[in-house]
Amino acid sequence: MQFSNMTRNSPELSARAREIALELTSWPSVTGTLGEAAFAQRLQEYLRLKWFDENIRFSVDAGSNLRGNLAVLKRGRSAQTIVLTGHFDTVPYDDYGTLADFALDPETLTKSIINRLQQSGESNHALRDFESGDFLAGRGLLDMKAGLAAGLAAMEAYSGDASILFFAVCDEEETSAGARAAALMLKNMEKQFDLEIKLIINLDAISDQGDGSHGRVVTYGSIGKLLLTAFVHGKQTHAGYPQDGVNAAYVAAELLIEFELSPLLSERTEEELAAPPTVLHSKDSKTGYNVTTPQQAWIYWNTMQHKRTASEVFEIAMDHARRAVNRAKVRTNQDIDLISFAELRGKHAYSLQKQDTSLNLPEQSRLATLAIIESLGITKPTVVMGFGSIPYSAVSLRDESLRATISKAVQPFGLGSVNYFAGISDMSFFGEASSDLSEVASNTPIWGTSFTLAEPAGCPCINIGPWGRDYHHWLERLHAPYAFETLPRVLLAVIDAVLERG
Repeated sequence: MQFSNMTRNSPELSARAREIALELTSWPSVTGTLGEAAFAQRLQEYLRLKWFDENIRFSVDAGSNLRGNLAVLKRGRSAQTIVLTGHFDTVPYDDYGTLADFALDPETLTKSIINRLQQSGESNHALRDFESGDFLAGRGLLDMKAGLAAGLAAMEAYSGDASILFFAVCDEEETSAGARAAALMLKNMEKQFDLEIKLIINLDAISDQGDGSHGRVVTYGSIGKLLLTAFVHGKQTHAGYPQDGVNAAYVAAELLIEFELSPLLSERTEEELAAPPTVLHSKDSKTGYNVTTPQQAWIYWNTMQHKRTASEVFEIAMDHARRAVNRAKVRTNQDIDLISFAELRGKHAYSLQKQDTSLNLPEQSRLATLAIIESLGITKPTVVMGFGSIPYSAVSLRDESLRATISKAVQPFGLGSVNYFAGISDMSFFGEASSDLSEVASNTPIWGTSFTLAEPAGCPCINIGPWGRDYHHWLERLHAPYAFETLPRVLLAVIDAVLERG
């Protein structure tokens, strides 16, 4: 199909959004694979004939698997610029089992899933969705190549005065290396091309198990995430004489009880509730059976934030840890210290060594903490609280007038609004953050060695993306009419409204 005369009101816009979405979905791009590494160049070549003003691919990391981002600029008569962005990496698709060969072919996969569900009867909800003709399956179609496609289709159709900068980024599913690099590049590109960034629109997907009303929304912020850690250094003893030591696994258990689902570490904004913490990892240092109590234990939790600063979160966490340690003191009749990682590092005169980067970031943090404890010769039972991975800042749109402008622009399309994107997103690196990163930096053992992180870009940032159900699951499915017919037009309406606002 030819799209040379495509406008926002022509039926070709929906067809073009669908065409791009199916094309991008057919390209494998699982995080950390060669497909992800090749994607930016492949997209650059795909878009080359569109004659955008700038088409820039840049590397995100070094090594044998050179991943990249792609920036595409369509320059208007005005320097006022809207940024459209989203990630192209996906989770693996081995969960499709015998249907894995069709995982990147939405139309064939959808038919195959219908046949499978009709025979097995395992999900009537999904079967009804697929049989309606409104939903399409496909790994990464919902999360989030349909969003990228809507952005590209809208960009192609746009003929107004605004400049549009499209950013396709890698690695959202793991450490957001792509968005972190893009946030730094944005400021450089703004100066280099004489742009004035007025708004960033992230195009990520929203999950809705109901009628779609909770998926057809603008989100005016994104939830923050911190990985809170506890390193427990105990005192080994023979199991026949447990009172002579401090069992690190027992102290860890007290911490687990104190933190699990704690309402004090949850946060409410109007009707939106940030999930309370839950443990993601808890393991002692023993590797086999003997009758000696564990020397160390390592625990970490996700904590979610709306407006709380990292300092506030850490203060609440230290109060939780203090209660847990006090109970352990009474039970063991032993003295146990509680300190932050920043305090521990303050006692250490030497530079921290870089950890093995093939290990995950929390494990690198554990080893870095252990190295300092051993270097200092600490023998007293001690709990060290800190952070163990890359923080995702809570961000929100601060300009209430801009929010009102956007809400008015999307109202004719039936979109609602929410304050925070409930799953962590790349918005954390583009938007206006609730606090700086200093508290996290000082309490993260591998900050500055395994990774560094600049403050978020501080731009007005929202999310408008497709909706569907069950992403990261073999029943992942996109609501196609909204993604292809409505979403590109919503994006164009927002671009117009922001430009008219000046």
